[in-house]
Amino acid sequence: MRYCYFLLLLAFPVLSYGQPPIEVNAERLNQTLEELAGFGRNSQGAPNRVAFSDGDLKARAYVQELMNQAGLETRIDAAGNIIGRREGKSPGLKPLGLGSHIDMVPLGGNYDGCVGSMAAIEVAKTLEEKGIRLQHPFEIIIFSNEEGGVMGSRAMAGALQKQALAVVNTTGYSMGAGIERLGGDTTRLAEAIRPVGSLAAFLELHIEQGGILDREQLDIGVVEGIVGLRWWDVTVRGMANHAGTTPMRLRQDALLASARFIQAVNEEALKMKGSQVATVGRIQAAPGAPNVIPGEVTLSLEIRDLSDDVIDALYKNIVARAAEIAKTSGTTIDFKALDTTGKPALTAPFIQKEIRKAADALKLSHRQMQSGAGHDAQDMALICPVGMIFIPSKNGISHSPDEYSSAEDITNGANTLLNTLLQLDRSLSE
Repeated sequence: MRYCYFLLLLAFPVLSYGQPPIEVNAERLNQTLEELAGFGRNSQGAPNRVAFSDGDLKARAYVQELMNQAGLETRIDAAGNIIGRREGKSPGLKPLGLGSHIDMVPLGGNYDGCVGSMAAIEVAKTLEEKGIRLQHPFEIIIFSNEEGGVMGSRAMAGALQKQALAVVNTTGYSMGAGIERLGGDTTRLAEAIRPVGSLAAFLELHIEQGGILDREQLDIGVVEGIVGLRWWDVTVRGMANHAGTTPMRLRQDALLASARFIQAVNEEALKMKGSQVATVGRIQAAPGAPNVIPGEVTLSLEIRDLSDDVIDALYKNIVARAAEIAKTSGTTIDFKALDTTGKPALTAPFIQKEIRKAADALKLSHRQMQSGAGHDAQDMALICPVGMIFIPSKNGISHSPDEYSSAEDITNGANTLLNTLLQLDRSLSE
């Protein structure tokens, strides 16, 4: 008898609680992803499901129906988030949450957010079909307008600022009008807020949006944290003057000073040890005539890292370099912080451990990594412990119609998500 049991252990990798990994219906999962991709295409057939658009509304109705079919009780909260819930065996326990988003950037891809959303629904379907009821209540959250400012998750965390409701996206709808269009209610946004500690944990599956896993041919990324980011508008002022009559040595060229500043940003980011990044992605010169020396330039500065202290240090170094450039070029360089900051969010070590354990049981290769992009889990980290699972993005491409993750990778991610959920349900119930 003991020999037979030993053979079973060799045949089936086991999770921490002694059961073989449970797997989702791979064909069904990838079919629903394909069907979701049909909503919101433009006249040329390219993906274009921007939040609040007609395509977004139709896709949300499709997703909500799938959630109903999976045995979840669904509702739309005041911020336009779609929430599906199934009660657990122990209703006194806090819920375990899964989810992501289904809106996309203009001419984006069919995998960003969508993989995590449809995998979460597939997890619910699998649990329902196999008659598995968790100890914890179980919630799936499809967040609204992630790409336009993580609107839904930020509202849920109580961090959505009133002024953000006036921001208009490419559909022509403001956030406020968009919330109403999605079935939310801007007069009752406080009701969407989840108190700190109200969820036991939250898990988000996502495509990497970078090329590390694809390049290293690994199956799963165990995310250690989501970087914080800060933006500034930088204004360089010199003196506009005639390009033909002003000698080179007497110029106060704001664009030339800006070029030196951009180079300095790159140099300062590279000087520091670590994985911090700094970017100038937008620049505009005035008056913008070929025969006039630019008198004023506005440009952007963005810094990202897992540590606020590192962001502060790098910003301080960049400001110091800017002062040197201004002095030697006869210009002034001013910084204006923008209200678009995202705080660094470290994922919970105990959830990372369960993700690794699930991947090992499924015989999937994995590595620790950070997320250089923001996600809904970043705001959910203000409420509860979070974990993130990455799958490979082909060639590291994202926010593009060429974005792609294979059906096999998507299935691997969904299976890791499912078994991590089961393990968390057990470990947090003990």
